Amino acid sequence: MTTHTEIEISKSVLTDIAATTLDGIEGAEIAAATLKVGEVLRNQNPGRKARALRVTREANDVTVDIGLNVEFGRSLIGLSEQAQRAVRENIELMTGLKVRAVNVSVQNVCLPKGSPA
Repeated sequence: MTTHTEIEISKSVLTDIAATTLDGIEGAEIAAATLKVGEVLRNQNPGRKARALRVTREANDVTVDIGLNVEFGRSLIGLSEQAQRAVRENIELMTGLKVRAVNVSVQNVCLPKGSPA
């Protein structure tokens, strides 16, 4: 006789998977959240930097909305597509959930880290 064990994956775990994935993409970073969203995130996670990253889950379907800052001189489309592909693959691989969409919005173009202002 086999037993079926229910496993719950919290939204914060999905958000952490997406954030960690995006941290590994050179030339892009998650943008700061708008004030309204930032206030909500700070209240939920004190001490955590509010970022433009939202995960929505309905049953086994996940949608990820990302605001990115991209370094000047980098391909906006190329980095956006890389972010979409990597986030989708990692969430699906690690959780078994279906990622319906990864929506990327480029918020800013910024100077590369370590370059003179």
